[in-house]
Amino acid sequence: MSPTFARLVFAVTAAFFAAFFLWPVLQIVRGGFIDADGHFTLAYLTALLSDPTYLAGLRNSFLLACVSTGLALLLALPLAVVSDRFLFPGKALLGSLVLVPMILPPFVGAIGLKQIFGQYGAVNAVLHHLHLLAPAATIDWFARRQFLGIAIVEAFALYPIIYLNAVAALANIDPAMEEAAQNLGCTGVRRFWKITLPLIRPGLFAGGTIVFIWAFTELGTPLIFDYDRVTSVQIYYGLKDIGSNPFPFTLVAVMLTCSVALYALSKGLFGRSNYAMMAKATSSGGPRALSAGRAWLCTGLFSGITLLAVLPHLGVILVAFSRDWYGTVVPHSYTLDNFQLALGHDLTVPAIANSLRFASISSVIDLILGVAIAYVVVRSKVPGRGVLDFLAMLPLAVPGLVLAFGYLAMAQDGKFFSFLNPTRDPTVLLIIAYSVRRLPYVVRSAAAGFQQTSETLEEAAQNLGCPPFKSLLKITLPLITANLIAGGLLAFAFAMLEVSDSLILAQKQAYYPITKAIMELFQLLGDGKFIASALGVWAMVFLGVTIAGLSLVLGRKLGAIFRV
Repeated sequence: MSPTFARLVFAVTAAFFAAFFLWPVLQIVRGGFIDADGHFTLAYLTALLSDPTYLAGLRNSFLLACVSTGLALLLALPLAVVSDRFLFPGKALLGSLVLVPMILPPFVGAIGLKQIFGQYGAVNAVLHHLHLLAPAATIDWFARRQFLGIAIVEAFALYPIIYLNAVAALANIDPAMEEAAQNLGCTGVRRFWKITLPLIRPGLFAGGTIVFIWAFTELGTPLIFDYDRVTSVQIYYGLKDIGSNPFPFTLVAVMLTCSVALYALSKGLFGRSNYAMMAKATSSGGPRALSAGRAWLCTGLFSGITLLAVLPHLGVILVAFSRDWYGTVVPHSYTLDNFQLALGHDLTVPAIANSLRFASISSVIDLILGVAIAYVVVRSKVPGRGVLDFLAMLPLAVPGLVLAFGYLAMAQDGKFFSFLNPTRDPTVLLIIAYSVRRLPYVVRSAAAGFQQTSETLEEAAQNLGCPPFKSLLKITLPLITANLIAGGLLAFAFAMLEVSDSLILAQKQAYYPITKAIMELFQLLGDGKFIASALGVWAMVFLGVTIAGLSLVLGRKLGAIFRV
């Protein structure tokens, strides 16, 4: 490709990331480590680390991320191994249903889970029917176990990310390696521990890193559980003092440091490995048939975990369809009025329109930037293209909460970007935030397409007089259309349901996206919970259709989009 074009893409992308990625981060660092006289100081950090409230928040956030990631790994790894190695009834259907937990933001699922396990929820009703609980007695299962409830919700919502990476890693293992180990007497669990697990470790660590960072910085789910002893909620509550209180800046800086350090560790340990193995053609391999009993046992494993994972979704759906749900296993009566209200409420109609507008524009930006970046990284020899790839993927390591706080800080009155202040109109900042956060998905999809498409096709077109840019448009892009559609749809779908950016940057009702509207509706008395659930179901249907389409287009390659 033309070196001039490559350098131009590099310059434009570098400028974009400098203004809307590095600059917000610098504003966070400045607010947390620069005093009123402009001098570097560790006084704020020292005071924060000596404050038991903030210290407990950091500890709880870290433990929550560890527990959520551990639970997600325990759910995902057995399913991935069973899916890759065995044939069993309903395998195709159940493999698709594994992705169902991803079709709802975790905090919306928390609404359903609280209804099921609440003081007058379904679980207590079952215990009453079974006479295991006195008629007048009730148990609010998560009232004193909020930490556990949040960890369960996040694990069930995020384990498909580890599953996708694990399945992709298992698919790339050369079966001859395991067969050689078996011939030497290494069988069963020992073979898996000694041979298989080390080979798929990059995939597990890649998926686990995303889950850990996501759980470490999750904001919506702790808010639903009224659990304020985590750093993300402490930052959220500190927004009102953003102009005078340095501690929210320091908290965000600590959270950013932890996330980037984990990302760097992942890249350093496994970023270059990419499951390097011998060609799979050296052995026949493939999933094998089981006896009827064992095959149905695999089906039961998949079905059981999937059922547990969709409990929050079922709770949201039942709340959305109910007139009231109090003290019974299922609602007393059902109605469609909540769905009509959800599409006609003064809060929801503008929110849907806002999300469609913000997500559409951000997806177009991602497609343009993502294709350009992927082309330069894969096709060019320009110096620094590795830095460009690193910059494009870095938003996976920087949580949405951190970026949103940085945007809010850099747009304060008196700052260079004050004209973007979200207290007046957050449209531009929300579009930029969505674009930056979802750009890695498009870059990964486009890069995979370029790597699978022979460069000789473009060279042949150029030898016949076709300019490089025209050959890209006429030859290469049509060949990677499926990859671009997949990456663009994923960026659009997750931008529609972005949580942290929406909750922090959308401060006026006229500009609320869908997720902010759901949160506000849930906090309303009366029928707010039912309308919020109905809006969540609409969002669930939308994202479910999107992910189903993506799984059909990409299959096992879908996991590569969630790889650090």
